[in-house]
Amino acid sequence: MHDYLTTSEVAEFLRIKERKVYDLVAHKEIPFSRVTGKLLFPRDAIAAWVESNTEFRGARAAFRQRPAIVAGSHDPLLDWALRASGSGLAVFFDGSRSGLERLARGEAVAAGTHVVNPDGEDWNTEAVRQAFALEPLVVLEWAKRRQGLVLPAGNPAGIATLDDLRGKRLIPRQPGAGSQVLLTVLLERHEGLAGEITMLDPPARSEADVAQAIASGRADVGMAIEAAARQYRLDFVPIATERYDLVVWRKDYFEPPFQKLIDFCRGPEFARRAEELGGYDVSGFGTVHHNGP
Repeated sequence: MHDYLTTSEVAEFLRIKERKVYDLVAHKEIPFSRVTGKLLFPRDAIAAWVESNTEFRGARAAFRQRPAIVAGSHDPLLDWALRASGSGLAVFFDGSRSGLERLARGEAVAAGTHVVNPDGEDWNTEAVRQAFALEPLVVLEWAKRRQGLVLPAGNPAGIATLDDLRGKRLIPRQPGAGSQVLLTVLLERHEGLAGEITMLDPPARSEADVAQAIASGRADVGMAIEAAARQYRLDFVPIATERYDLVVWRKDYFEPPFQKLIDFCRGPEFARRAEELGGYDVSGFGTVHHNGP
């Protein structure tokens, strides 16, 4: 079948009469688009709609009733949008991999993540495939973000590249945090560099904790996004453009709280806020990077 189905193809797919399809459309009970007067139905959305109406009493995580929580890595823009949209979704931010683990246990409806793939060329898809090989989860692009080195205001040490970190005190993130995964990958490309950097302990638990450690003088440098550096009026040296995605159970994607968030983020207020925070590119918002299985 094509990515977009006609009315007759949907009727065949659902094994119902075509008249019933028109009834579902009239009552807006089925996902559809109207293009130049013609009804079209996204095939993946139809399959997700069927699955979201499945009744099942087993223990499989895909069918559990999950709390309205977004877990994973903290993102200032997401944190703001969840409140500004009135979505009713709560947050429990504690790192990318922690979010995926909570998602797998049915403790959240979605998780924000920015884990670089082992090849260093893409983000999140490999971590999701490994954790949810046969589960109905969708990876939606939230934003591309500038990730880099957060430095004291004025950058007194003149740090411009990773090689300049020799002899410096770096505040790391907890294992499993997306920025820590990226830092590990980058340091592996600079042989011997990791041994010449003082890694402070304990690690920071959030982007804000990194910025606070720099602002207080406890650390010389840390990895975080540009928005965190701006919030604390610190210097920032970009190292990579990462993709921060929302991993969401397909069923929960169609529920009112998540749909309210999505609808809000397609409006102008969302784009203005991203520009104000700095370091964001939201032009790809909503792009599906994984839809499995």
